Amino acid sequence: MKISKYAPFLGMAFMLLVVQLAAIALSEPLNDNDFKAFSDPEATSNVVYWLIIILVFTAFILLVVKWNKKWLIQAFILVSIAWTLAYVFYAVFSLFLPPFPNTALTLILSIAMTVILYKFPEWYVIDLVGVLIGAGAASIFGISLAIIPALLLLILLAVYDYIAVYRTKHMIALAEGVMELRLPILLVVPKRWNYSFLTETFDKEEREAFFMGLGDAVMPTILVVSAITFSSAAQYTLPILGAINMPAIGAIIGTFVGFSVLMGFVMKGNPQAGLPFLNGGVILGYVVGSLAAGVSPV
Repeated sequence: MKISKYAPFLGMAFMLLVVQLAAIALSEPLNDNDFKAFSDPEATSNVVYWLIIILVFTAFILLVVKWNKKWLIQAFILVSIAWTLAYVFYAVFSLFLPPFPNTALTLILSIAMTVILYKFPEWYVIDLVGVLIGAGAASIFGISLAIIPALLLLILLAVYDYIAVYRTKHMIALAEGVMELRLPILLVVPKRWNYSFLTETFDKEEREAFFMGLGDAVMPTILVVSAITFSSAAQYTLPILGAINMPAIGAIIGTFVGFSVLMGFVMKGNPQAGLPFLNGGVILGYVVGSLAAGVSPV
C-alpha cells in the first residue's frame, strides 16, 4: 500500500496525541482554578451521572434527527463549545493574566472562535476547535475522576460503544444524522489536500475523508489525566506539559496500541466501535505503567 494511503491514519494519530498532550498541559491550570465536573473525585456515583447524561443526550439527538429539528442540536452544541472553550482559555490565561482582563479576553476568543466555526466550518476549523474542546473536556473530567471511577467509566463506555455500533447500531445512525451539521463532534482527516468539508456530501459510499468521533479521543485521555492527578507514582516535570508519571506514559502508549489495532479494522472499510480498542489499550497501558513504577494500579 502506498504511503499516501496511510497519511490520513497518521493524521488521526497526530490529533489524538495532540489532544492527550494538551490535556496534560491543561490539567494543572484547570485544577488550580477548581474547574472540576464533580466535587468528590472518589465517588463512583459520578460514573452513573455521566452515563445518564450520555443516554439522555443520545436519545435527544436521535429524536431531534427524527423530527428534522437539527438546528436544536446545532444550537446546543455551539453553546457547549463556547462554554468549554471559555474554561480552556481562562485556565491558560490565568497563568499570566489577572482575573478581569482574563475574563474579557476569554469571552472574546471563545465567542469569536464559535462564530467562525458556525460561519465557516471547514475541516481544519473543525479539527482545531475539536482538539481544543477535546483536550479541555478530557482534562476537566480527568481531574474530576479518581482512578477507580475513571476505570469503571472507561469499561462501561467501551461496552456501551460496542452495543451501540455492532448491536443496536444507533451510534451509526446518530453519527450520520449529525455529520451534515459540520460540528466538532467528529475529527476530520482528508484523503487529499484540496478536500473541502463544506462541499462534502454524505450520501456517497466512498467518502473523501476519514472521521473519528471526538469521544474516541476524549475518553482514553481521561485516564491519562486521572493517572497524573491521582496516582501515587513519582512525577516528572516536562517543559510546557508539566507533570507526568509512568502510569500516564503507559496509558498514552497503550492508547496508541489500541489505536493501531483499531485502524487495522478501519482499513477494511466498515464502521468500527473505537472505544473497545482505545479504552482497552489505555487501561492495559496504565496498568503496565503502574506496575513498572512500583505502585498499585488502583
